[in-house]
Amino acid sequence: MGKEKYLEDISQIKDLMNRSSRFISLSGLSGIMAGLYAITGAAITYFFLLPEPGSYVTLHSWNFKLIIAILMAVAGLSLITAYLLSSKKAKKNNEKLWDATTKRLLASFLVPLVTGGIYILIKLGSQHYGLTGSLMLIFYGLALVSASKYTIGTIKYLGYTEIVLGLICAAMPGYGFWFWLIGFGFLHIIYGSLIYFKEDKA
Repeated sequence: MGKEKYLEDISQIKDLMNRSSRFISLSGLSGIMAGLYAITGAAITYFFLLPEPGSYVTLHSWNFKLIIAILMAVAGLSLITAYLLSSKKAKKNNEKLWDATTKRLLASFLVPLVTGGIYILIKLGSQHYGLTGSLMLIFYGLALVSASKYTIGTIKYLGYTEIVLGLICAAMPGYGFWFWLIGFGFLHIIYGSLIYFKEDKA
């Protein structure tokens, strides 16, 4: 009986330490919604804004500006949704949404993501369009892997998958749109669903 109580205490201490060092209020539903936003944005881009196969949208064209606006809208909606759903989950679990762990999480996530964003803009400015999709996937994957030590550990596997997908995309020029759709759309839905049914529903 004493041994069982000891093991239970150790388990509780381990769980407490994990909660204090990791952001565990991340909602799986927010991943699903991010994927749906990405698919919607991709559909609008594909049917209304993409040029003929083999050509690119120039940096100063109206279509390019609209595509950037769609990307920003997808990112903005994803962030707002993640914040709202994570706030709801944190409140349900009697946890703080904003603390030292959250700050470390954001720093680890944003450094590679912002670095990648600036690099992509530099490449676009010099009219190098071909690797845009692969670079977005690779840097996003790196950001997820970097942030995974401060949140749900399995998110690193999504990061690894995004990186691999980005590298394959780099080896297959001309298919960047479709790889972007898979990486930011369908992979988010799949991963978000796994987290939702594994942890949110627990």
